[in-house]
Parts: sequence; C-alpha cells; structure tokens
Amino acid sequence: MGYAPYPVAEKRRHRRQWRYYETPAGNKPVKKFIDGLSDADAAEVFAGMRDVANVGLSVARHLRGDIYEVRVDGENLAFRVLFASEGRFKQVLLALEGLAKKTQKTPPQAIRLAERRLSDWRSRGKALKRKGKQSSTRNG
Repeated sequence: MGYAPYPVAEKRRHRRQWRYYETPAGNKPVKKFIDGLSDADAAEVFAGMRDVANVGLSVARHLRGDIYEVRVDGENLAFRVLFASEGRFKQVLLALEGLAKKTQKTPPQAIRLAERRLSDWRSRGKALKRKGKQSSTRNG
C-alpha cells in the first residue's frame, strides 16, 4: 500500500517577518535610515530584506554572535541592514542598524551598536514578560 493509515503532519513553517528595533523613546533608527534613501535604493534594500524573509539566513552574511547583515548594492553605494533572528522559532527578523557602506568591511562600531540594540531589545522583552507574570498572578 502506498499511503499512510493516518494523515502525516507536515513540518509547520513559521513565516519570517521583519520588525524594526525601537528605542525606549519610540524611535526606529533603521526605518528612519531607509526612509532617507532614494526610492530606487530603498526598493533595493527592501528586496534584500524580502529575500531573507523568504529564503532564510542562508542569503544573509553572518557577522558575529547573533548579528547578520543583508547586503545590497544601490545605485551608487552599497547598503547594509544589520539584524538578528529572534523569537521562539526565529521568525522575527529584527532590523538593528542600517548603513551605507564606504569600505569593504562592515565597520566594527556598527556591529557593536547592533549588539547593544539587541541586548536592549531582549532586556526590555524580559522585563515585559516579568511584569505580565506579576500582574496575572495578582489578578488571578
């Protein structure tokens, strides 16, 4: 017999989605960076980000630790979006830093900034979870 006696569950694929890092003051530095680009350059950056969302980390370049970069060639400059893959199923692509490349190598200070932003994002997320647990135990 060529069939299973019961339905075989397919491996569920969690859809990856981009999210912008937001400072405690509510600013979104990567969104602001992209908004400042020409329409053509912004379209190229979005296309690179879409490739990572659709294909996965294999089309990004690993920099260090949890930090990756989307590499895009614009009209006259090369652009990078530094990000981390977050969430229980690594479905959140958290855009941490955007920059126009002037040299071959990604500047170390940009990588450090991305790492600080990731650490900040994670610590605020844990604080929210703790706060939510405390309020649910008080109300429950």
